[in-house]
Amino acid sequence: MKKWINPTAEMEQPTPDFRIGDLVLYKNNQLIAFNKPAGIPVQDDTTGDKSLLALGSIYTQSKLQVIHRLDRPASGVVLFSKTQNALVALNEQFRSRKIRKTYLAVVQEMPPEPEGELKHFVGKKNTSNRSEATETEDPDLKEAVLTYRLLGSSDHYHLLEINLITGRHHQVRAQLAAIGCPIKGDVKYGARRGNRDRSIHLHAWKLSFAHPVSGETVELVAPPPSGDPVWQAFAPLLGETMV
Repeated sequence: MKKWINPTAEMEQPTPDFRIGDLVLYKNNQLIAFNKPAGIPVQDDTTGDKSLLALGSIYTQSKLQVIHRLDRPASGVVLFSKTQNALVALNEQFRSRKIRKTYLAVVQEMPPEPEGELKHFVGKKNTSNRSEATETEDPDLKEAVLTYRLLGSSDHYHLLEINLITGRHHQVRAQLAAIGCPIKGDVKYGARRGNRDRSIHLHAWKLSFAHPVSGETVELVAPPPSGDPVWQAFAPLLGETMV
C-alpha cells in the first residue's frame, strides 16, 4: 500500500510517519475505525496539524463524520461514520449509553482498591482545556462514572482497565487524578514528568456497539502502541491484542 501523501499540503506540513491504511481496524459502507496514534488530533484544531478525520477522508475518498472523540495525547480506537444514517444511529447509542468503551491506563501509584467504581462530578475549567473532578455535587457539574480493575503491575507502574459509563471531557484523566493516580505522562493532571513525545499512557482499547444496519454486535480491539517499552512490558497481560 502506498504511503499517504497530500500534494496540496506537502510543502506546509511533514508527511506522517505512518501509513493511514495501516491504522484501519474496521470498515464497511457505513463506518470506518482507526487505531489512532498518540499526538494526532481526531479533528482539526488550532494547531493546523493534519487530523485523523482529514487523513481518513482522503484515504476513503469520502466525507467522514465524527461520532466520538479521543484526547490528542491518547491513542486507540476512533470510529467515524460514512453516512448520515450511521451517524444518527451511533449518536443515539452513545446518548443512551449502549456503547461499551474500555480503556487501558498506566499509572505510577497503586489505586486504593484493586477494583472499584468511581463517581465524581466533573466540569471543564474556563481558563484551560482541563476538567476537575470532585465528590461534591454541583448543579454546574456533570456526573462522571467509571469502573476500573487492576490488570497487573511492573516494577514501577500499574495497568488499569477502565470501563467508561459516562463520557465527560477528560473524564478518565480527571477521575484517576482525583484518587491520586494520574496517568503516566499526563502532567496536566498531576504526573510528575511528561513523556518525551508528549503522549500520555491512556489507550482506547475496545469499543463495542450495534451495527447501524444489521443490529449485530461489533467489538473493535485496538492494540496498544507496539514501539513503547511500557506498553510492551504489559503485553503478556493483554494476550493477542498486542502486536
